[in-house]
Order: sequence, then C-alpha cells, then structure tokens
Amino acid sequence: MNKRSGIESKKRILDVAMRVFSEHGYEKASMRAIAKASGISIGGLYIYFKNKEDLYLTLIKSRLDDLAEKTKETLKDTKDPAEAINTFISTHLNYAKRHKELILIQGREHGFAFGIDMKKKFFKSQRSLMEDIIRKGIRMGIFGKCNVKESAKIIINVMRGFVLSIVVESEALFSPEECSKLILHGLLRRNNR
Repeated sequence: MNKRSGIESKKRILDVAMRVFSEHGYEKASMRAIAKASGISIGGLYIYFKNKEDLYLTLIKSRLDDLAEKTKETLKDTKDPAEAINTFISTHLNYAKRHKELILIQGREHGFAFGIDMKKKFFKSQRSLMEDIIRKGIRMGIFGKCNVKESAKIIINVMRGFVLSIVVESEALFSPEECSKLILHGLLRRNNR
C-alpha cells in the first residue's frame, strides 16, 4: 500500500468510526463493527490502530487538529484584530455545533478528561493564538490595554463553556455573533461625548 492510500484509508476509518461511536457510544462500539462498516478486515484495522482506545484518541486528535487548521486558515488574511476575534469565535463555536456527536460521546461516556494531554496542548495553542490577536489589537490601538494572558483565557473558556452546554444544557447555547459582540464591546454603556 502506498502512503497516499494509507492516509486515505485511515481518514475513511476515522470517518466511519465517528459514525459508529455516535450511533452506539464508545462502550458498545467494537473494532469489529468499525472494520465491517469501513469495508476492511479486522486485521486491516489493527494495522492502523492498536485498539479501540487508540482509534478513539486518534479520532479526537484528528478533530482538534482539523479545528486548529481551519482556525489558522480563516485567520490568515484577517488584518483587523476585532474581526480576527469574531472569526476565531465563530469558527470554534460553529465547528462545535457541526461536530457535536464527538462532544456528546466524550461528555456522556468518558468525561472531558479522556485524552486530557492532547486537549491541554490544543487549548494552549489556541490561547497563544488568541494572545497574539489581542497583542496586535493593543499595538494597533484598537483594543485598550489589558492583561493579555487573562483575556485570552477568558475568551477560550467562554468557548469551552459553549462546548459543555452542548452536553449539559443545549437550550443554553448562544450565537457566535452575540458572543463576539459581548467580548468586543462589553456590557458597560459608553459615554457619547
């Protein structure tokens, strides 16, 4: 098998695994069911993944990597820091809505600590990206001076709360636009002098 077909096969398996985990949950999903749905032998599946946990963690990592790549791609030509924050928030929240099946499985069966090291690395990189946007906005005079690290943590944790709401209280989901507006403009009324 050449490298390209191996990458395509692994991607197909991950897509199928997402569907199988979504339909049956982590505990009831089996490597055999995933192999069958992928159209490969069980032995072929074990060429790519050593066990179900490895497959599941690879699936989580691939989704986090995909979100990080989409975020970088959507921000690459954005010059305005306020627009960058809006784009960052919209990208993350809309991605969570589109891929909520993985969030639901994690929250209900494993808790969010499953795969914690890769998640910490992901969130650290996203906070760093947010810090860069905030610093740029301060340098350009668009944002007022603030504690950059704390501000980035707040924004990232607001988005994590959105993800948690998908599992716990889906009626509490909010719009990316309103989230951005509140973060960028706050609640305080400004004097129009």
